[in-house]
Amino acid sequence: MKIGLIDYGAGNLLSVKKALTHLGAEVELIKSPEDFRNVVAVVLPGVGAFGAAMKSLEPIKESLLGWINDGNPYLGICLGLQLLFEWSEESPGESGLSVLKGKVLRFNTDKVPQIGWNRVYIVREHPVFKGILNGEYFYFLHGYYVVPEDREVVISETEYSIRYVSGVARGNLVAVQFHPEKSGGVGLKFLSNWLEFVATRDRG
Repeated sequence: MKIGLIDYGAGNLLSVKKALTHLGAEVELIKSPEDFRNVVAVVLPGVGAFGAAMKSLEPIKESLLGWINDGNPYLGICLGLQLLFEWSEESPGESGLSVLKGKVLRFNTDKVPQIGWNRVYIVREHPVFKGILNGEYFYFLHGYYVVPEDREVVISETEYSIRYVSGVARGNLVAVQFHPEKSGGVGLKFLSNWLEFVATRDRG
């Protein structure tokens, strides 16, 4: 199974690629619209600023939106979750992908960003959480959090000064605020579940 890893110059590509390869997936970097033709699912990892990432994605933005809107499998990690929304306080005036309605806000606490391990509370069952305990610890590194308009897309929440959304899913789209590739065994379990979800989506 060939997975496309979107390379926009700022993502944590090496760790994500290493984790997916360890699980048996073939990984191909996506740098141009043509690269989408060769893969069965795409991953958008993310570190960096919202606005800068959107500018870097510009050459493949329409292809990425087409991929998602056609119902193809997508996994967003950290900024790859936030970019799905309409706008972020991090980059005023810069529009996101607007795949999901909602916004991205900055934590209103002295300790920003959140760095380290925190609990993920499953609020809606989804195949990516199969065999993972409710309240399991995952690794986080972020200063902003998503606020979806539609609560139906929320699959997990986490507490950091407030209880916020740490995972969403709709159809073949899945996106999380935590970093599964940096979350040890439980992170590999999450990614393995996602690969299984991708492999069985046509039969499910």
